[in-house]
Amino acid sequence: MNANSSQAQQGFYGLGIAPGILESLTQLKFTAPTPIQEKTIPLAIEGKDVVGIAQTGTGKTLAFGIPMIQRLLQGKEQGIVVLPTRELALQVEESLRKIGAKRGLRTVVLIGGTSIVPQKRALSSRPHIVVGTPGRINDHIQQRTLSLKNFPVVVLDEADRMFDMGFLPQIRAILRELPSERQTMLFSATMPPEIMKLAAEYMKIPVRVEIAPPGTTVEGVSQELFVVPRDQKTTLLAKLLETYKGPTLVFTRTKFGAKKVAKQIRDMGIRAAEIHSNRTLGQRREALEGFKSGRYRVLVATDIASRGIDVTGIELVLNYDLPSTPEDYIHRIGRTARAGAKGHAITFAMVSERREIRMIERAIQKTLPPSSLPEGISFSVEPRSPQPSFSPERGGYRGGGNRRYGSRSPRSFGARGR
Repeated sequence: MNANSSQAQQGFYGLGIAPGILESLTQLKFTAPTPIQEKTIPLAIEGKDVVGIAQTGTGKTLAFGIPMIQRLLQGKEQGIVVLPTRELALQVEESLRKIGAKRGLRTVVLIGGTSIVPQKRALSSRPHIVVGTPGRINDHIQQRTLSLKNFPVVVLDEADRMFDMGFLPQIRAILRELPSERQTMLFSATMPPEIMKLAAEYMKIPVRVEIAPPGTTVEGVSQELFVVPRDQKTTLLAKLLETYKGPTLVFTRTKFGAKKVAKQIRDMGIRAAEIHSNRTLGQRREALEGFKSGRYRVLVATDIASRGIDVTGIELVLNYDLPSTPEDYIHRIGRTARAGAKGHAITFAMVSERREIRMIERAIQKTLPPSSLPEGISFSVEPRSPQPSFSPERGGYRGGGNRRYGSRSPRSFGARGR
């Protein structure tokens, strides 16, 4: 019997988890730890600083949540979890509360878009865990309704996304308020130099736990690319939504695009909702809950709003617009194929976006060859000179043509980059 099958049989036992929390995990039907949980929980229970590198949907919340809950329920200490978006903060708080509810765990969510008064009242009761976004946490610190002097446990989750959103100054302000003797856990799907610098500055000999190499995509996600003119995207979208009948997450680059695409999908007779920064917190929560419950079959989202989308059972992720960065592509398609399930990701790209596709291919270390268009749909794409392909075995490009721009032919559009 190999180690993986042995671990599956014993479940969460043997990781140093207290019996009461093990009982809660059993009642919530958590039968076996994910790889990030199996590697992180014993280290975190020992009090070590941890840098966890794992894609979304791999179980990071319990990886840091179980050790945090176990420590905080033993005494009068408090802990804080910092996340990039409101939706993600709400979901993480809900998960932690479920695990610790029967043990008397008290939590509070500090996010914008809601009244600060109830948050102040909740903080006055000294909750075990504070979960929040950087801006609202700093609001409470400045108003002196939150002191972090008794918070020896801190988690920075989705750290790369917080950096992308410009939260680094707020994160530094929070870290300066924490006690010098503390346990710090940082989780990120990618590990850019800025995060490595932050870890070196604020963490004490952190243990690195890496589930997948930086830039690799979630296992179980099949990926497909269609080269399509901008004015034909809606036609192709309609055809694909006829083919794929399951829960679908559609990404656009802008909030205006999300609103437009959601309306177009509703005009097709398909129930769809949208999540973006122009929607109120209540509207975003209703859209997300409706998507979870099946009231909406399709959810259209922008990258920033999508960070709170932690939904199992998404069968298809469709990139209606290319993301701003290759890292965003990885985050997007990680919304499907969660917890060992299979999933599919489809990307629309215009001929002019060859360079962006090659950057994505470099990041994911895979080629995205264009797929044949569904029956009944055809687009004319003007062929150009042959595109050079990159051969890792030979250490360079082979063939002719312009190295950066290359061919406009769909056949060679997805030639592998470095």
